[in-house]
Amino acid sequence: MGKQSGLGDNLYIAGYELSGDIGSIGNVGGGPAALDMTGINKAAMERVGGLRDGRLQYVAYFNPDTDRAHPRLSALPTGDVACSYFRGTVLGGASANIVAKQINYDGTRGDSGEFTFAVEAQANGFGVEWGRSLTAGPRTDTTGTSGSSVDFGTGSTSFGLQAYLHVFAVTGTSVTVKLQQSSDDGGADAWADVTGGAFTAATGVTSQRIATSGSQTVERYLRIVTTGTFSNAVFAVSVVRNDTEVQF
Repeated sequence: MGKQSGLGDNLYIAGYELSGDIGSIGNVGGGPAALDMTGINKAAMERVGGLRDGRLQYVAYFNPDTDRAHPRLSALPTGDVACSYFRGTVLGGASANIVAKQINYDGTRGDSGEFTFAVEAQANGFGVEWGRSLTAGPRTDTTGTSGSSVDFGTGSTSFGLQAYLHVFAVTGTSVTVKLQQSSDDGGADAWADVTGGAFTAATGVTSQRIATSGSQTVERYLRIVTTGTFSNAVFAVSVVRNDTEVQF
């Protein structure tokens, strides 16, 4: 796959699909802070990696309708907010995820009449985590369903995974979303639940981050399975499979 534009991207904030109210994404970034460790005998800077960090900046349009951008973002929640940016809505596409504090909601009324708000989410505890989408944007299940798989392409890894879930709607009692894995896409190696890969059952709009053991084996193919008592569940999932040891 070659170069791509940013057309068709999605942004999910704490279980709300706000993509239609987002005008632009300004900065999706993070990584370790650079610490100056230059010795007095050096003629150039020496740096080592420090604490992980991350940020997500975006511009939202003013939309006061129920569960749209203004009522969700103007509340300026003091707790953690899970955010997921999907680079398109293709199964297996790139996604950036962050557990963050929303630190502002700054409005600007332009001279041409537009009314927009600048928002920044700053990481809290984990930094920004780039992964892949295990749903093609929001997925709708009307009963327990085994979804299509994503090929992570490098055999198994031994460093665990993290996963993010946004549940946009549930009709019924509850839905449980969980990860399954296989080394050969369910051929000779049957699909099996990922240890520690089940989200807490959702009864309504919610968002969650889970993490397995950091030394756990994760197979090449992953998919999403739903169970529970429901007639409609709309949700999105992103998974970060660690290729190296990760510490938080």
